Amino acid sequence: MTAPHTSPPLPFSIGLTGGIGSGKSTVADLFAARGVSIVDTDLIAHSLTAPHGPAMEAIVAEFGPGFADASGALDRAAMRALVFSQPDAKTRLEAILHPRIRDTALAQAQAATGCYVMFAVPLLFESGTWRSRVNRVLAIDCPEEVQVARVMARNKLPEAQVRAIMATQVPRAVRVALADDIVLNDAGKDALEPQIERLHNLYLAFSKRSTTIPSQRL
Repeated sequence: MTAPHTSPPLPFSIGLTGGIGSGKSTVADLFAARGVSIVDTDLIAHSLTAPHGPAMEAIVAEFGPGFADASGALDRAAMRALVFSQPDAKTRLEAILHPRIRDTALAQAQAATGCYVMFAVPLLFESGTWRSRVNRVLAIDCPEEVQVARVMARNKLPEAQVRAIMATQVPRAVRVALADDIVLNDAGKDALEPQIERLHNLYLAFSKRSTTIPSQRL
């Protein structure tokens, strides 16, 4: 009788999340500089929807050829417009992307060689399943006005569109309440460093334990 296939256990892992413009990439870079393996679901999603990427055939079949640009990549502007005008389009797109993102992310985590793994997942709480896959959740927090200003400067989007994107994410207060750990990112990199160092040392200690990892704010 053939034994059932089981995946190797994942290493100790943190789920990193935060609203748009909160500074997830900056925080992830600071952890990476300390030897942490970062698995970035946004980068995975971009690779899936790159020219002739693994998800593009399914996207074109579902939405039509008008949602691929001349290079064979996802036409992000067209898809963004569709998602905001037709709420069910977001669900249909997620049904294509989320399983592929999950499988790729878990494979990257199993191959990771860092001191522990950090999954950068912008919609960690919204997805409904990521919380159960990680040992702890770290949320990046900052005032909503700071988020808006950062995204307007970075993405050249009008304020109304930034706020519309924010409205699709869990409210700031809910994110903070659900997270195990919080990093406040409203005062520049110098203010981030001691927060990251404290949490990194905490996660290192947890990763070396053989007992159950506590899921509570410390």
